[in-house]
Amino acid sequence: MQNASLNGEIDNALDAYFSKNGGAGGNRPDVKLLVKDKYGKQYPVLIEYKGYKDRLIRLGSNGIIENKDARKEWNFKNINGYAVNGAVHYANALLQFTNYPDIIAIGMTGWRDDGTGELHHEIGVWYVSKNNLGAGQKVGEFTDLSFLADKNVDGFLNKIKLLNLPPEELEKIKASKEEEIDTRLSRLNNDIYQNEKGLGESDRVYLVVATVIATLGIPGKLAPLDKKELTSSTEEDLRDGDIIFRKIRNFLRLKAVPETKREMILRSLQNTLWTENINKPVNGESQLKRVFVKVVDDLGEYYKIGLTTDFTGKLFNEMYRWLGFTQDKLNDVVLTPPYVATLLARLARVNKDSYVWDFATGSAGLLVAAMNEMLIDARENIHSPNELQLKEAQIKAEQLLGLEVLSSIYMLAILNMILMGDGSSNILNKDSLADFDGKYGFGKTGEKFPADAFILNPPYSAKGNGMIFVQKALSMMDKGYAAVIIQSSAGTGKATEYNKKILKENTLLASIKMPADLFIGKSSVQTYIYVFQVKIPHNAKQAVKFIDFSNDGYARSNRKKARNNLVDADRAKERYQEVVDLVHFGKGCLNIFTEDEYFEGTIDPDSGEDWNQTRPVDARPTLEDFKKTVGDYLAWEVSQLLKKQGENNFAGK
Repeated sequence: MQNASLNGEIDNALDAYFSKNGGAGGNRPDVKLLVKDKYGKQYPVLIEYKGYKDRLIRLGSNGIIENKDARKEWNFKNINGYAVNGAVHYANALLQFTNYPDIIAIGMTGWRDDGTGELHHEIGVWYVSKNNLGAGQKVGEFTDLSFLADKNVDGFLNKIKLLNLPPEELEKIKASKEEEIDTRLSRLNNDIYQNEKGLGESDRVYLVVATVIATLGIPGKLAPLDKKELTSSTEEDLRDGDIIFRKIRNFLRLKAVPETKREMILRSLQNTLWTENINKPVNGESQLKRVFVKVVDDLGEYYKIGLTTDFTGKLFNEMYRWLGFTQDKLNDVVLTPPYVATLLARLARVNKDSYVWDFATGSAGLLVAAMNEMLIDARENIHSPNELQLKEAQIKAEQLLGLEVLSSIYMLAILNMILMGDGSSNILNKDSLADFDGKYGFGKTGEKFPADAFILNPPYSAKGNGMIFVQKALSMMDKGYAAVIIQSSAGTGKATEYNKKILKENTLLASIKMPADLFIGKSSVQTYIYVFQVKIPHNAKQAVKFIDFSNDGYARSNRKKARNNLVDADRAKERYQEVVDLVHFGKGCLNIFTEDEYFEGTIDPDSGEDWNQTRPVDARPTLEDFKKTVGDYLAWEVSQLLKKQGENNFAGK
């Protein structure tokens, strides 16, 4: 029961996670047990009791367990006060600190009717898993716990295996979690900046990266590093940095990360992890251990639950936000916001069978967005669990390819894809313009990567504002689509020769003017998105869709200590979807946007300077204009006659 031990892994997780009152550990579910399906897979069951009516569950207006308040902070009143909320809290402890991906959280209340003396009870059964990002999903209605009996448990477990949140619900949870990550990263960066002296921005990035990798673990092969294992010893090979380094080395080896890639990661991290100052204990604890604990406590619940997001892009942006970039080349690194990355993937028509590449991959944010679109499509269209599992593995290992020349940024891209689940195999540390031959770097070495979707946010300092990357990538493709976000001057004269070459083999389908403050705090350049169909030469009669997306529905700010610098002020998500629909299907999809913001026109394929058109102003007078002009003139004539008549009458008196 409450104090009985189930197994060490679960007990340690409940002890490591913060308590229902917000304190340090000491979580004690009223009942905890393990049930098995017919294949031997174990499911932890955590049960919480409350002896009061109306204390079963507290849901938010969105129907999700309300364990956080409007500020995305933990709502300990609900966690401690409601049975299901408490059980879901315990379940998240297991998601974060064990290798169990699926947990059953049960809340139960019981009370006596004051009038009749009759006993009553209610039961709430929720499925908490990585598939629903720890938010939980109601399993069904139950009047007792007999579904856990040996003869019934297989049927019950089969039922939860079929549970999947609708994509729109999962997207809402994901968006909320991403907001929380932004808040937590900002708080963590501020904490380390203020309280941990001697750590530069690159040290902070590497310490977060090292902590994340060391605490991931591999089920059945490698236990995640627990903060209790860091003893702040000064003994050689037993310092905190040595322990973290060994765990990372073993993780990369067991994940079969190619040796050259593995050695590069280890070299980058060891310079920080082995530094004498951060391993030196002060009052019995090293600076490295303090930072490790802060990272796990602040961020662990997000990267351990399977949240597929541009985690390291957010990390990079936050860690460098206050002090500015310290290397000239990093000034050219402006990482794409996740919602824009998703827009690019959708404009490029990415689906489960796409082969997607990015020639300036940065932290791999665009590839993360593309992978999400591919996985969503696979889950919606493949109904065999075995076939889906194979397809998901293929997407991550064979259908994504990214190139990044800067070693420090390249490492962030690798971590991002590792967090996504082994999608790092074809992230290459190469110059896409000089060193890349269009072939796989790992796995299918020597084979051509059959790219049919290209997404890009290039360095704008490159030739043609970066259009040189577009011309190179499209020349290596046989079919498909491309979506590129780039500085506006690329379409008005700064990339003329590259644009003309591109149009000889490819069609410009759309030109989209993006908000001027899209990269607020990082860059003030005006950007456009250009959408292409590959290997169909541009015909001068081809209608190009010109969209003014200056108002994308978001309000942005750049306040350093703001909880959220991005606010959906006017149907932003709907506006982004409408842009995709307009590009794919045309004018018939106009709804939020007006005809002043969307029109179709033509460009001269031999110009290369007319890609940023605005709606033409029709100066020809209409019949209504003529009638108004005549009417105005006649009114003036009458007024003059009346005025003259009045003057004559006055003079005659």
